[in-house]
Amino acid sequence: MANTAQSKKRARQNLRRLDVNKARRSRIRTFIRKVEEAIASGDKNAAQEALRAAQPELMRGVSKGVFHKNTASRKISRLAARVKALG
Repeated sequence: MANTAQSKKRARQNLRRLDVNKARRSRIRTFIRKVEEAIASGDKNAAQEALRAAQPELMRGVSKGVFHKNTASRKISRLAARVKALG
């Protein structure tokens, strides 16, 4: 348990940041899921549009500290390869 005033404040701030980061991570996963669904349906144009929308969202998550840069790059790369493979 937090004892000092500083550690109590940090605990409060961490709870607030947790909510913000959780919402941001959920939003990013929604964008990724839209790409996955477009790939599953076989619609290349929809998949490309969804990927185009998901890329800045993922990188925004990186800049906000929700994801590591390499993680986001890997996800984008793998999604792009799957979209490209669509007939």
